[in-house]
Amino acid sequence: MGDESSIVWAMFFGAIGVGYFMYGRRQRQLMPFITGIALMVVPYFVDGAAAMIGLCVAFMALPYFIRS
Repeated sequence: MGDESSIVWAMFFGAIGVGYFMYGRRQRQLMPFITGIALMVVPYFVDGAAAMIGLCVAFMALPYFIRS
């Protein structure tokens, strides 16, 4: 995470990931649970804000298309 925008986006998607994680855990649904974990972890491994935004938005849409 080199620049400030990457850090801000990582915090933003991490917060959304916590929401997905808690929802998946409380509703006992696997897809939002896994998506929440992915949204919390992926920003640490992606370099660059544009790539992070694209990947995290794709992760956020994943539970809509894959229902468990």
